This record gives sequence, C-alpha cells and structure tokens, in this order.
Amino acid sequence: MTGTARHHGPPPGPGAVTDRLWDAVIAGDEYAAADAVTTALDRGAGAEAVLLEIIAPLQARVGREWAANRLTVAQEHTATAINERTIAALAHHPAVRKALERREKPRGRVAVACIDGEWHALPARILAEVLRLRGWQVDYLGAQVPTPHLIAHVHRTNPAVVALSSSIATRLPSAHAAIIACQATGTPVLVGGAAFGPDGRYAALLGADGWAPDARSAADRLAEGPLRRPPALHQVTDDLPHLADQEYAQISRTARGLVRSVLAELPARFPAMADYTDRQRRHTAEDIAHIVDFLGTALYVDDPDLFTGFIGWTAGILTARGVPAESLLPGLELLAEQLVDYPRAADLLSRACDTLRQTVPDAAGGAPGAVSDPVEGRDA
Repeated sequence: MTGTARHHGPPPGPGAVTDRLWDAVIAGDEYAAADAVTTALDRGAGAEAVLLEIIAPLQARVGREWAANRLTVAQEHTATAINERTIAALAHHPAVRKALERREKPRGRVAVACIDGEWHALPARILAEVLRLRGWQVDYLGAQVPTPHLIAHVHRTNPAVVALSSSIATRLPSAHAAIIACQATGTPVLVGGAAFGPDGRYAALLGADGWAPDARSAADRLAEGPLRRPPALHQVTDDLPHLADQEYAQISRTARGLVRSVLAELPARFPAMADYTDRQRRHTAEDIAHIVDFLGTALYVDDPDLFTGFIGWTAGILTARGVPAESLLPGLELLAEQLVDYPRAADLLSRACDTLRQTVPDAAGGAPGAVSDPVEGRDA
C-alpha cells in the first residue's frame, strides 16, 4: 500500500466510511474494513477524525446492537477484533507514520492501561493512538493489566501520567487499588471509561487526579498542562469511610457461597427448574453471579443507583431476548433473605426490587424458570 496513486478525489464523508466499515465488520471481513479506513486516509482524511468520528461511534453501535439482540456474542467479538485490526492498519498507514516522524521531541510519556480484570481494551487503544497523534510518547499496555505489573512499569519508565481505562463498573474496586498504587509512586492518574460513570462521579470518589469522558477530552486535558500532584500515601478507607462496616468485604469473600445458596433455593420456588438443561442452569448461575458482583460494587462506592441501574439494564437485556424481566425478582428476593443482617445490602436489594416492580407491572407474580433462560455475553 503506497497511499498515493490508487485513490483520488476528496476525502469521503464520515457517513460513507462508516457505512463501508459497518458492512465489513458485520460480514467479518477485516480486509474490507482495513481498506475502508486506509482509503479514507489515502484521500486525506485525518487519522484522529477517523478514530474518534468513525471507529469509536461504530464500536458503540456494536454494543447497542448486541444489547438489542440484533448481534450475537460471537458477532460482537468479531466486530471488536476487526476494529482493533483496523486501528492497527491506521497506525501503520504511511501518512500517519510520516506525520509522527516529523514530530519533534515528544510532549512527555504516558502509560495507557486497562484495569486488572478489564478485557474491553478498544477505548484504551483509541486513546493511545490519539495521544500518539498529539505528540506523546505512549506505552500502551493493553487489556487486564495486573496492578503490580503496572507499578513495575511505572517505576521503570517514569511516565508523566498513567491513563487507566475501565468499561465495567464491577472493576471499580480494582481501579481504586491501581489509582492509589500509582499515586504512591508520585505519578498522577487520569481515568476514563463507562465504569466511572457518565459524569465521572466514581473517578472523583476514588481519588483519581483527572477524568475524561472520551479520548479527545483526555488528550485535550493533558495538553492543558500537568495533572495535579497526587495526594500523600493514603488508605482505601480514607476515600471510602463507609467501607468500615465490612459489608463489602464480607459479601466479596462469600460471593460464591451466596450464588450457590440462591441456586439451591430456586428449585423449591420454581419446580420447573427440574427440567432445565445444563446450559440453562449455567446461565442462571451467571445471572446471579453478575447480580452479586454489582451488589458488591454498589456497596463499595455506596451508590444505590449503580445497582438499580444495573438491574434496569439487565431487565432490558432480558426483554430484548424474550425473557420476562420479572424473572429477576426471585433471585433478588433470595439474596435479600441471605443478607438480612447487612443493612446497606438489604437496602440496595429492596430498592432494586421496588424499581423492577415499578418498571414491570407483572413483576410481583414472577415467571417460573425465566431466570435461567440462556442469555449470553452479559459483560459484552
């Protein structure tokens, strides 16, 4: 690919490139996807615009289509993998590499990483490429970076800032640990991703030195000047004094037991479970495990809206797949019975049940066996 004689004319509009790219990722054709992007670059489209105005919105569309049950989990994973390969093709395009070679001394060094346990790496990859285009030296560490490995890298390379990404709220406790560990080295931390809330509320709660809603905002913030100096070494409970009640710690330690207990009780309430397939039982366990994970995270940040929001989202996912949303109630009620001695957890579960009943008029009656209907890709 020379980036010269093959393509002529003005840069194609974002809509045209998006349509070509969407057709390619849905077809699972990574070559057509890469060609859609490289053709746009050949014709003079800006690399940052392609990243932020075409690839990033398209990936968001992939998530919405999966949630609406118009894409399977396999299609969602395929689309994500193709988008990652497409970003690599963009990064190695001759026009992009020549532009980078013309840069003078880098603005500084940035380490970009996903929180331990966070596999959704595409937002972090987009941020890394935007920062490179803006003149930063970037160490892109990828998905699921254990905090000890991240800190070892910080000590070895001494970046000006660590940029941490997380898309799933259940990673917030791990994010908090990573933030504190990075700050202990004297390195400021900029965070982003859906896990931190649309307004960045959890970024502030967990003591991050900065938050950005997207890659462009993150790059703009770093261009304004250094982030504030990290606070002195502190403990988790300095940021979250409510953790002193030990509810989060206890529920985290007993999560597997809670899931097993709920699964053991469900057949007595819903005899139809006796006819469930192994696949249905597996998905029932996954559903309950997700509920326990989000319950624990809501306790960690002391935010009922996080848990009720997850329950509402899950109800929508189930409905899109033909599973009655009221099927969530039995699991919630059984958890409440298990956690009656934990006031904050009991309050969260009560709020979630009330929210579900208000959202689904028939929720009071339940739907035997609906909890176990096969719903895949809950964390997609």
